[in-house]
Amino acid sequence: MAPIDRCMASVAKLSLAPTVRPSISSTIPRFLAPSLVQTRHASVVKIGRKKQVKKSKPLSKDFKRHKLDKADFPQFTLCEALRILRAYEVGKPPGAVKYEMHIHLKTARNGPVIKSSIRLPNPVQSDWQIAVICPEGSDIANAAVAAGAKLVGEETLFQAIRDGNIAFDRLICHELSEKKLQKAQLGKILGPKGLMPSARMKTVVKDVAKAIRDSAGSSDYREREGAVRMAIGQLAHSPEQLKANIEAVMKKLRAQCAEISEENPKEVHEVILSTTNGPGISLNGKFRNLTEEITPQQLSGPM
Repeated sequence: MAPIDRCMASVAKLSLAPTVRPSISSTIPRFLAPSLVQTRHASVVKIGRKKQVKKSKPLSKDFKRHKLDKADFPQFTLCEALRILRAYEVGKPPGAVKYEMHIHLKTARNGPVIKSSIRLPNPVQSDWQIAVICPEGSDIANAAVAAGAKLVGEETLFQAIRDGNIAFDRLICHELSEKKLQKAQLGKILGPKGLMPSARMKTVVKDVAKAIRDSAGSSDYREREGAVRMAIGQLAHSPEQLKANIEAVMKKLRAQCAEISEENPKEVHEVILSTTNGPGISLNGKFRNLTEEITPQQLSGPM
């Protein structure tokens, strides 16, 4: 039997000897162990063209308008336009359908805006509900009620407006109540509705009764996007009544265009007439051709 120290020496030699591990290539085929094989690929940087961003065309300084001097551009007399438009309103109540006028202007985009009101010879709407801002219980309030005002007052009227109870079509303010109206800060409510009184629109007045009589049959208009749009008559109006309304509006509008400075000139380019359910028809400025078979009397009254 070998001594213990010799056995311990042989065990130490075995523990210090390097172990030989089998190589993968010799024992396992490469195709059976793909996860053990690391493959490297060269990084490819693609150099492409930059995306071209389409630039929007800048807006022209003036609004685009039709070329009315073209030979084939359709334009009609007032009676011809009424004959066409009335055909679209057959069976409609005469008081429910309105004639609308669209006046296209030659003007710059950043030019001054035309805004005013006019009392038409033949009012489109006569049953206006008018409210007056004036001292409550005063002689001014009594005169306003006698002239036909539906609502009068100051704080009570201001609170009704804040609550959304706007039961009127026009709002007139007396000069004595103008400061209280400014302190009430109702411009954000009344402004978008076109009801905010102002001296420019002649709704801040001294004589309330006269202002009520003048505004009862008046119509407001304002230029938007280079055009003035407003109701010009009812279907029950005759061609002569409609002609009188159109002439009154055009006369005042041309006078306003003439008052504007030469740096931002304005002029009337085209007048279009339409109805509630009908198309827009360009007018040539004439009332009636002698060759037309239909008469103005046939274009009046119910259909």
